[in-house]
Amino acid sequence: MHASSGRSAGLGLALVSALAFGGSGVAAKPLIEAGLDPLHVVWLRVAGAALVMLPVAWRHRDLVRRRPALLAGFGLLAVAGVQACYFAAISRIPVGVALLVEYLAPALVLGWVRFVQRRPVTRAAAFGVVLAVAGLACVVEVWAGLRFDALGLLLALGAACCQVGYFVLSDHGGGGEDAPDPLGVIAYGLLVGTAVLTLVARPWSMDWSLLAGGAGMDGTEVPALLLIAWIVLIATVAAYVTGVVSVRRLSPQVAGVVACLEAVVATVLAWVLLGEHLSAPQILGGAVVLVGAFIAQSQAPKAPSGPVAAGAEQAAGGGIGAQVAGGGGAAPADGGGVAVTEGGGAAVADGGGAPAAGGGGGVRV
Repeated sequence: MHASSGRSAGLGLALVSALAFGGSGVAAKPLIEAGLDPLHVVWLRVAGAALVMLPVAWRHRDLVRRRPALLAGFGLLAVAGVQACYFAAISRIPVGVALLVEYLAPALVLGWVRFVQRRPVTRAAAFGVVLAVAGLACVVEVWAGLRFDALGLLLALGAACCQVGYFVLSDHGGGGEDAPDPLGVIAYGLLVGTAVLTLVARPWSMDWSLLAGGAGMDGTEVPALLLIAWIVLIATVAAYVTGVVSVRRLSPQVAGVVACLEAVVATVLAWVLLGEHLSAPQILGGAVVLVGAFIAQSQAPKAPSGPVAAGAEQAAGGGIGAQVAGGGGAAPADGGGVAVTEGGGAAVADGGGAPAAGGGGGVRV
């Protein structure tokens, strides 16, 4: 009975994580359209979440000595890289399309394994890659001559590549009994990401008066500060934390499946709240991308030994990750772990809320 209730609670938390990660892009896009630079929105998200997670960072301060390279890589790639590319992408293409492009991360990871590391991959994994690519072709409607902005698609692909970079890094990270706590890695990843984004985004040049105004969501005016609070507290902190806790109660495979809902949630919310409608072929292609990404990540020859994989679960998305994690990722991620998933990736962050690649799927966004 206790085990069953624990799994039920874990499933509920994984669903909450996927819902929270899925709303990040929908809340960020109105701020960007109101005049904020995408990098400034990313900085507000990461810096705000880092401030909230400071007590966690202090509790795990020994990680700075034990895993400096891992923390730097997670902050640079899974946090700053994934989210900056994702938010820049959604300023040019629909939220759902950007997230689905990130779900190519598992396919890219397998390409790295096969052609760079020269390790064999299974036929099922190769089939998953083919499915993901074919589905993406439907999402972008290649027969119509690349319907969406090419730079926006490249930025979304850049987010997927950042997830792959973190996957490769975490594959060489510490595992076993000395594996770092995923919440500690998330906290320090946010701090590192804040430092990097401060240099890149230069927040002192931001038009801070925009935060006192409102942003339009398909004709409805919403206070900008409310959207910022949602992005920081719900779509980042709560998403990563619930994702990590859920993966400790579920298997990475189950959490990864739930994390795939991040892309569905993001697409539906963008449809309802932003008026970003997708055609029937795009919806079908999106489903094929998710199926292909799931097959590809579940057939990976070796899960990473990084913090999220060890303690939490990609990314989808992660959600994409990543979770990105968060998350899936986790970025992510969370993913959101960070399943591919801010964000659909082999991190995501970047499965169900943690920010790393592997069985859960990526760094979430």
